[in-house]
Amino acid sequence: MKKVIASLKGYGKDCVLGPLLKFLEAFFELLVPLVVASIIDDGIKAGNNSHIVKCAVLLAILAGVGFIASISAQRFSARAATGCATNLRASLFKHIQSLSFTEMDELGTSTMITRMTSDIDQVQTGVNMCLRLLLRSPFVVFGAVAMAFYVDAQAAVVFAVVVPILFAVVALIMSLTVPLYKTVQKKLDGVLSLTRENLIGARVIRAFNNQESEKKKFENANSSLTAAQMKVSKISAFLNPITYVLINLAVIALIYVGGLRVDSGALENGEVVALYNYMSQILVELIKFASLIVTLTRSIASAKRVEAVFDIKNSQVGGCESPDTDCETAIEFKNVSLTYKGAGAKALDNISFCVKKGETLGIIGSSGSGKTSAVDLIPRFYDATEGDVCVFGKNVNCYNIDALRSQIAVVMQKNAVFAGNIRDNVRFSRLEATDDEIWRALETAQLAETVREKGEGLDLAVLQDGKNLSGGQKQRLNIARALVGEPKILILDDSTSALDYATDARLRSAIRESFSDITLVIVSQRTSSIRFADKILVLDEGEAVGFGTHDALLKDCAVYREIHNSQYGERGEA
Repeated sequence: MKKVIASLKGYGKDCVLGPLLKFLEAFFELLVPLVVASIIDDGIKAGNNSHIVKCAVLLAILAGVGFIASISAQRFSARAATGCATNLRASLFKHIQSLSFTEMDELGTSTMITRMTSDIDQVQTGVNMCLRLLLRSPFVVFGAVAMAFYVDAQAAVVFAVVVPILFAVVALIMSLTVPLYKTVQKKLDGVLSLTRENLIGARVIRAFNNQESEKKKFENANSSLTAAQMKVSKISAFLNPITYVLINLAVIALIYVGGLRVDSGALENGEVVALYNYMSQILVELIKFASLIVTLTRSIASAKRVEAVFDIKNSQVGGCESPDTDCETAIEFKNVSLTYKGAGAKALDNISFCVKKGETLGIIGSSGSGKTSAVDLIPRFYDATEGDVCVFGKNVNCYNIDALRSQIAVVMQKNAVFAGNIRDNVRFSRLEATDDEIWRALETAQLAETVREKGEGLDLAVLQDGKNLSGGQKQRLNIARALVGEPKILILDDSTSALDYATDARLRSAIRESFSDITLVIVSQRTSSIRFADKILVLDEGEAVGFGTHDALLKDCAVYREIHNSQYGERGEA
């Protein structure tokens, strides 16, 4: 709960004024039965009309002040709760952004979304209810007991007996429901994960006519969530009936004892009514408190899930050095191996190669051979489990991570396009980029002509996930974004797969002409994309089975020759 409390920073005044005003409202509420008792005993019974009027005016004043205090308390509590949720969500988002790919893979996208939305909403509700009722309800309960003893100590014994029993019931219900609410939130993660997969893969599901099987999977997950919610709801549902039964039994006992005390002359009629009103107040507050407990149990469970994300620390420790981009050696792998967390086998095994500044490195291999794993080590998205990954002559662990990545641009396999316009998407890598620089990047990426044809220039709208762009246009937009940052190392991770051969060739030529000193890494499954690279690394099941030029590999590397021949035939050339 430390993060939740820390998120209330800046709302200290609201956190104090909210409960204090609720105390004020409760105090006035506790005075009402005494005023009513005075009306009955000193006004109606004595026939004193002026006293009745005075007490009625007093009740109106108490009600008015209590109303103002209540409204003000609600406002302060709501502001503190909303501010807490805002700060907590911002802190969580910032923390997630600081995690390495390893930790993000471990958490999972659906889990992070649930904790950023549903869990923090539950925390917000809990904070709001806590500030309003957590102190007020017990104050009214114990205050009513104290006032009952003030009215008549013997009759108030009923209060002293029933209140501890009621709190014991509440504690028991809470102890049973807290673990169950954690289970409910975990099952909600599963439902969200299935929903997300189905929304993203809707076209694939319909293309293979698998709607019915996906419906069954969702129904099973949803039924499991419903069952968990029903179980915890059934337990929580016992709270109100048990409370009503105990309170009503206490009322019966109170009326019986009060009647005997009135007959003996020890109590007045109005005092019995006051005791009954105090018992009613306890009933109302315990019902509120029961609702509060249910809300708090869910909030505590959600807060612990949010705290669990904060407890996950970035496994990558950055150095303090900045890359020396004048170094002749741009990239070097020395006996590098990589095993993903939780994986049984190595993704890369004993990889070694060296690329000079300004050279082009091609990486090729069958699907799952480790091509993406290899390039992900260069900007340090993952850390090598064995060996050294060196960039500009030093191990990447020596560099400040931000300084390292500022010199490297990666165009990933999956196109990331944001809603907005062309200008905003391209200058994502360098916000101060001018329109001329953006057009230069678009020219190099072979997208400028397409943008001009649309007639809106850089203001051309881009829909969410680039739905109004083709696959090739999205790839070239991503490449333009990478180029506008003027990186020293550019990694194209199979990011030209949607381009035809001619456009692909023009793109590579334009990059070399416009950025002659850039070190280019091209990951591809097409030999035509890498045949003119200075060096080509051939991977097979995580191992380097070839390293050299296109012509040399055709002679000496069977894996490379097989890939090339499968695309062009034994005699054909692109």
